Amino acid sequence: MERTFTETSNVGEIVKTFPKAGDLFKSYRIDFCCGGNRPLLEAINEKNLSADEVIGNLNTLYQETKALHNTTIDWDNASNGELIDHIVNKHHRYLNEELPQLSPYVTKVFRVHGAEHPHLGRVHKLFNELKVELEQHLMKEETSDFPLILTLEENPTDENYAKLQKVVDELENEHSHAGDILKELREITNDFTPPEGACGSYRLVYSRLENLESDMFDHIHLENNVLFPRSVVRA
Repeated sequence: MERTFTETSNVGEIVKTFPKAGDLFKSYRIDFCCGGNRPLLEAINEKNLSADEVIGNLNTLYQETKALHNTTIDWDNASNGELIDHIVNKHHRYLNEELPQLSPYVTKVFRVHGAEHPHLGRVHKLFNELKVELEQHLMKEETSDFPLILTLEENPTDENYAKLQKVVDELENEHSHAGDILKELREITNDFTPPEGACGSYRLVYSRLENLESDMFDHIHLENNVLFPRSVVRA
């Protein structure tokens, strides 16, 4: 397996380059915040951990995440079923993992730095609003809306077309609201630029919010501009 990170890699730089490494380090109780400016091996040895295990798991997680975000499909020739599978397995999976993992970091940064940086209260509120809305949105898509799209292929009745058009309008409105929240998050964080001297957790939150925005843009594009238009148009 390709080793992107080695014993000499700087702990803080690893999390900066690969934000999800923060979750792995947290599970091993490796300090990537105040103790992030040191080689990975030093941090591993401090906790009496296996270097082979930690570094191996880190590189595996990196390759898996990289592969997940580099998936390419010919959308013009892919079926609705293939496109839905891709959306669920890539974008829904990402959100289902990332939203609960990122949540405690957002809360921690607000609790520790909110008095100095009042805008973090708004970040905390917006993130949690987005989290609740997206969790409900994903469940609705997977249990109701996507099955309706597939049903329509087998049973293209006027009633099903009318039902799907209503569903698509609702989903697009929800996408628009999520997009508005992401735009406000970008604005109040100065394009996700942490203040000078920000701690590792502060920088981690901003980096992962920016990654969340990027994935959401790809996600919404596939639904609004590819899946939905061709699903509501009669063959």
